[in-house]
Amino acid sequence: MEHRLEYELVATPNGFSQAARALASGRGPFAIDTERASAFRYDDRAFLIQIHRRDAGTFLFAPEGHREELTAQLGPVVNGADWIVHAAGEDLASLALLGLHPGRLFDTELAARFAGFERPNLGAMVQVFTGVELEKGHGREDWSTLPLPRDWLDYAALDVVYLHDLADALTEQLEQRGFLSFAEEEFAHLVKSRSLTPMEPKTWRDLKGLSAVRTQAGLQIAKELWHERDAIALERDVSPGVVLPNRVIIEIGKAVPITPSELARVHGFPGRQRRATAQWFGYIETALAHPRDQWPERAPRDPMTPPSKGNWERNHPESWQFYVEARELIAARASKMGISPEHLLAPSTLRDVIWQAAAERAEADEAKWEVMIRGTDFAVRRLCAAGARQWQAEIVAPMLAAAFLSVRSGAAWYSTRQLGGWDCRKTNGTR
Repeated sequence: MEHRLEYELVATPNGFSQAARALASGRGPFAIDTERASAFRYDDRAFLIQIHRRDAGTFLFAPEGHREELTAQLGPVVNGADWIVHAAGEDLASLALLGLHPGRLFDTELAARFAGFERPNLGAMVQVFTGVELEKGHGREDWSTLPLPRDWLDYAALDVVYLHDLADALTEQLEQRGFLSFAEEEFAHLVKSRSLTPMEPKTWRDLKGLSAVRTQAGLQIAKELWHERDAIALERDVSPGVVLPNRVIIEIGKAVPITPSELARVHGFPGRQRRATAQWFGYIETALAHPRDQWPERAPRDPMTPPSKGNWERNHPESWQFYVEARELIAARASKMGISPEHLLAPSTLRDVIWQAAAERAEADEAKWEVMIRGTDFAVRRLCAAGARQWQAEIVAPMLAAAFLSVRSGAAWYSTRQLGGWDCRKTNGTR
């Protein structure tokens, strides 16, 4: 079916109030999307919020300059209600910045993955279920642009008008496959982790590649440059990467330049810009002028965090084999279910559980260990503690129990017995 493209752009408090009243009079879930400008602006705030509701219509909210007023008008209408969002993770986080939170969520992108679609992008799904081909080409635009061009607004409106159709069709497919309850647990987890739980602010320690900076001087420089870059980006309201890319900060930290000319030669640094060279070298001098006893140390490695795969395989071969066996069992089961292994269990969760369980086994009395494995819901508890959802724990736990017992014997067994009645939802609160 094809919708006639009608929508209203609202950008004033009075417009927010009228649109909110119209949406409140509609029926069913709210289909919601956002357009952000994180590649251009300092943060990931939404510059356009698209909402469609049956019997109410489609509204495009432009909140910049009136964010508090938008929250005051829209929050009472949409908060705690049922939402439909496609690929909800980033949208939920940016909407949470506005104080907007769903009650229940249906993520059409994630639902499509559970339904077995290899290309679950919105355009492909809309074409499969409605026969409509969506326009492409504006997803990476600077949505902080004013005024927004008409063709961009058309593109944005189309992102929500078909979501109800997709949700209805995908719900039917998931019910047929017996996966609807699995998907609903994942939706609830998304709400908790991306909308209800505040995102931890990033620090200089989060710089990708920081482990390559080996010296205290390099770490001190990276720290100072990160803070200066953040302050400049905030003041200008631009993406920090536009001011100075992460990779360049890392290269400077590795090089520890002691003259402007050395800085200018660092790979990726705009060395031909004399003013930039002088500015950033000044920050380096400031960093190195701090007392050495205040320079940061390399972050100590958490012994409960898995090492790199190469290190793990070389130095801990028993538990590595343990991990490989479990990974293969999970991959085989996921293939049989028609979903990807990472949706059956996130690779990081598997690594954490195996590494920590192996550490426990190394310290446990052998007899007590055997009793713990055979007589309790050991694997379920550890999966829950690592963030797995209940449906994941119930399927994966027997595979991990098999791997746990094969560490020394090398003879893996596979049990489908119930490992107690442990409920992940009591541990990680995903429901």
